[in-house]
Amino acid sequence: MGSPNISIILLVFACVPGLLVKAVTDQCGVGRVTSRIVGGTNASDGSWPWQVSLQYKQRHICGGSLIAPKWVMTAAHCFDISKSPSVYTVVLGAYQLSTTNSHQVTSDVRYIVVNSVFDGTGSSGDIALIELSSKVTYTGFIRPVCLAPASITFPNGMDCWVTGWGTTSYGGSLAKTLQQVMVPLIDQAACNVMYNTNAGYNYDFIIIERDQICAGYETGQKDACQGDSGGPLVCSVQGVWYQVGIVSYGSECATPNRPGVYTLVSTYGSWINSSMISKSAAPAASVLLLVAALVFLLH
Repeated sequence: MGSPNISIILLVFACVPGLLVKAVTDQCGVGRVTSRIVGGTNASDGSWPWQVSLQYKQRHICGGSLIAPKWVMTAAHCFDISKSPSVYTVVLGAYQLSTTNSHQVTSDVRYIVVNSVFDGTGSSGDIALIELSSKVTYTGFIRPVCLAPASITFPNGMDCWVTGWGTTSYGGSLAKTLQQVMVPLIDQAACNVMYNTNAGYNYDFIIIERDQICAGYETGQKDACQGDSGGPLVCSVQGVWYQVGIVSYGSECATPNRPGVYTLVSTYGSWINSSMISKSAAPAASVLLLVAALVFLLH
C-alpha cells in the first residue's frame, strides 16, 4: 500500500497552488536591464519581463506585473469600469501593443480580487490581484518580479524604474513601444510637503497615505502618466528587481511638486498571500476530499 499513498501525496502537492513557493521565488526579479511615462525612453524587448498589459475588451487600459504563474498584480482603480472577469484579458511578454510578437501570450481572467479598502482616487488600498485562467510558462520574456521581504529597505532618493505603455504627455496618445524611466523614491513625509506646496492650504494637510510612496522630481519632467496605472515601480538590490510600488495616481503628469504616487507594495504582503491562498482553497479542498476518498478505497 506504500506506493499508491506516495502517489497521492505527490498529487496533492501538484494540485494545491502555493506549496512550491520557493521554486517560483527563485526565478523572480531577473530582467535584462543593466543600468504613463513622460521623459522616458524605449525599453528593450524583454527588459521588463513581468510587465503586462491589462486590456478591457481588447484595448489597453492599465499596466500590471506578473508575481506568480497564475497571478498578476495591478491597481484597484483599473476595475472602476467593471469587475467582471469576462471583459478583461492580460497580455504577457508584449513589447509593442500594436504588433504581436512570437513570445507574447494572451490570457483570459479567471478571478479579480480588489482590495476592500479602496474608495476612489487618492485613497488607501489601490491594489488588486488578477488570477489568470491558466498558469503561464516562464521564458526569457515572461518572468515574475520579486516582492521584497521586510528585511530589505528602499531609502529615500534611491533610483528606481517605472515602466508602461501610458501616454507620453497628459491627454496624449498611448506609447507604441514599452517605455521606461528612472525616478528617485520620495518618502511619505517629503512627498506630503511637496503636495501641499502651492495647494492653497494654510496648514499641512495629510494627502499621502501611510500605504503610499512617491517617486519623481521636484521639478517634474519625468513621471508615469495615463495608461501606466497599475504598472510596476521596481528597484534593483544586488542585481535582483523588487517591486516597491504600483502606479496609483498623480496631478496630471510630470508636474512640479506633484510626483507620481504609488501604492506601497510592502504594506500588502499579508493581503496578497491570503488572497492568493483563499482563491485556491476551494479547488485544494476538492483535491483533499478526492485524496481522502482514494485512501479509503485503497484500504
